[in-house]
Amino acid sequence: MKITSARLLLVTDPRPDLVARVRAGVRGGVDIVQLRDKSAPREDLIHLAWEIKDACGRDGAVFTINDDVELARLVGADGVHLGEDDDTTAHARGVLGPDVVVGRSAGGVAQALEAVRQGADYLGVGTVYATPTKPEGEVAGLAPIRALAREDVPVPWFAIGGVTLETAPSIVEAGAPGFAVVRAILDADDPEAAARQLRSLLE
Repeated sequence: MKITSARLLLVTDPRPDLVARVRAGVRGGVDIVQLRDKSAPREDLIHLAWEIKDACGRDGAVFTINDDVELARLVGADGVHLGEDDDTTAHARGVLGPDVVVGRSAGGVAQALEAVRQGADYLGVGTVYATPTKPEGEVAGLAPIRALAREDVPVPWFAIGGVTLETAPSIVEAGAPGFAVVRAILDADDPEAAARQLRSLLE
């Protein structure tokens, strides 16, 4: 699994053509796909999870499940992504095994470094700009990105929150080594091309 070189993380939202769009995004260079659906019960997500796992596996992308360690176990996902108030990294590894990928959300430098200390494999850092996905999220702007870029962070990390082709250059300039996106790829007329464009800004 290419976690150490990962630069582009796609977080999903519910939509009827999700699997096709994920498949296109992975072809375009998405490294990690995180299945996120806060409204659907676990039972309703199992089939979708298998489909997205298959879409990731064809091109070598890492497949993680948002929050739900048990769903990750049921479908044999590569790992989980946990929020700051979710299960511990150690608990996730206890359920899923020592080699599972565990991502963590971090609002700022202190949370990010603590997540790394506790064994996180990658970080989603933000919210950078306002976004419908996290309407309740506190927008932190670029300051935490700039601050974390000055630290020696030994795992991949991704700026999240309102990352678009328009805002991405300012986020790169602030020092982010990667992007986590939803609509910038999933809403694009051509998700594969959108993923390629975002990757090109990071290279």
